[in-house]
Amino acid sequence: MLKSRWGRRAALSGVGAVGALALGVSAASAHHCFIPMYSLNGPTSPNWFVVSAQMGAEFEGIEAPTCDAAVAAGYAALRAEGLPVGIKIFEKMTIGDPKETGRMNPNGANGVGLEYFGADSQLPMEMVMTWVAAAEEEGC
Repeated sequence: MLKSRWGRRAALSGVGAVGALALGVSAASAHHCFIPMYSLNGPTSPNWFVVSAQMGAEFEGIEAPTCDAAVAAGYAALRAEGLPVGIKIFEKMTIGDPKETGRMNPNGANGVGLEYFGADSQLPMEMVMTWVAAAEEEGC
């Protein structure tokens, strides 16, 4: 079952904080942007930090089944709901704000493409909680 709206917001803040820590960025630049990923098989780059739904659950300290069937069920649920299977965070700078002035791309933070942790995007937490619910339902 999904957490309450307050719980998801708190968890999303945790995902943002963990992402910022993983990137080694300061609190001042913790407003990094991210791009939803609808496939984990895309091209890789050393400039991007990729967080899959399963990794997001681990970052949140959520113990979900990790057997192949549960993992597959989690990702199948994400695809069925039209949610991303992961997010990628540009490590060098915030896209559209390379000098970190706090501005956001006018086409960003709309639930479609470029998103910002600082704009209270619910997408990462929706992704994680949907994956966890389906993985737990499948069990091992």
